[in-house]
Amino acid sequence: MSSWAGRSAAEIAAAVRGRRVTPREVVAAHLARIERLDGRIGAFRTVRAEAALAEADAVAARADLAGLPLAGVPVAVKDNLPVRGESFRNGSAATPDAPAAEDHVTVARLRAAGAVVVGLTNVPELCVFATTEGPYGIARNPWDPSRTAGGSSGGGAAAVAAGLVPLALGNDGMGSLRIPAANCGLVTLKPGHGVVPAGIGGGDWFGMSENGPLATTVKDLRLMLGVLAGAEFAERTERGPWRIAVGLRSPLAGVGVSRPYTTAVRQAAGTLARSGHRVRRAEPPYPLSLGVTALRHWTAGTAVDAAAYDRTRLSRRTRVHAAVGRRFEPAVRTGAARDRLRARLTPFLTEYDVLLTPALARRSPQAGPWHERGWLRNVLANSAYAPFTPPWNLTGWPAMSVPVGTLPSGAPCAVQLVGRPGTESVLLGVAAQLEELSPWRRTAPVAAER
Repeated sequence: MSSWAGRSAAEIAAAVRGRRVTPREVVAAHLARIERLDGRIGAFRTVRAEAALAEADAVAARADLAGLPLAGVPVAVKDNLPVRGESFRNGSAATPDAPAAEDHVTVARLRAAGAVVVGLTNVPELCVFATTEGPYGIARNPWDPSRTAGGSSGGGAAAVAAGLVPLALGNDGMGSLRIPAANCGLVTLKPGHGVVPAGIGGGDWFGMSENGPLATTVKDLRLMLGVLAGAEFAERTERGPWRIAVGLRSPLAGVGVSRPYTTAVRQAAGTLARSGHRVRRAEPPYPLSLGVTALRHWTAGTAVDAAAYDRTRLSRRTRVHAAVGRRFEPAVRTGAARDRLRARLTPFLTEYDVLLTPALARRSPQAGPWHERGWLRNVLANSAYAPFTPPWNLTGWPAMSVPVGTLPSGAPCAVQLVGRPGTESVLLGVAAQLEELSPWRRTAPVAAER
């Protein structure tokens, strides 16, 4: 197998621009890797083998090849975004199988930058839950296939972590980028509201959902984010020092945090303190009502999306989630609860430049048919392991997941970085320092050559 499979996006693009390798060679190597490994991972709902090779040839023939930031880079797209000529099923048997007439704007930007879409990745039905399974398969964590990859961008995270593609496009409405990235040892950034075009589902979950990249390095993340945003996220020349608050308390009352995740935060805090940042233990003033607020918005967003489909063909957990949300939808649409939360948290993230927290509270649940299990069991499992991500969708502020440390199983652990609106570059800079001083392994052992 070609050594180009498993390399970073930046390496691949530089080699293609320099004509040291053709886009077809790169894409063919990744398609072979997908064929060999994805049966164990369940990352892809569909693989566009012939179409991807044809698109690779088209990239090679472009007159502007030497200037393409993602020249010949294979990418995977979450199966809730339109890809021209392909159906997007959103993890559900209730969705139509008709091919999309046009690319989503983010997909179009990736293609314009020279990327090649090799497939669409698995998601839970309507991208509701923090595990990924359904009629199109179960997405497993390549580091520990007995565990879910997370959700809802679970297939994309699994694909990148297994080296099936160097980059994946996902989105995040309550943690759907950060949760699977944390499980699978990836770096991701949920941009602040308005940085990257959204256009997800029936209304972006009231503006809480954002599109963003999944990558193995901060350099690749920065590169793809710049393409998606249509703006450069170049490496900052200044490196702080930043005022960094360290918060270990769960935003959801009654949810404890396991030792590996608190240890990861302390490790990251120590690394950043030694780098000259002003690091201090300080808990955000999360309101006691945050769990209820999150549940109302989570279910109401699902109610809006589910209204477009035949409810009898949705799974029971999705139907119940949507039914609960219909009661809350009118109040959620006013935005009053989100305004109050922003007002409460703004002084904290004015006093501090960055908030450092655990990315998760504990390791992900066992992989399995969660779509066949009860609604309450799903909600409790999701809330118990992923309480740290929802506040920052409610506020609309940027937040990252960054690999730090390992779990007892050997799978990656992770921390979350949060900033004020417009501080994506600051968060990327802090993440780059963590990567430089505490580098992580890019690819899971399942992807090792055999």
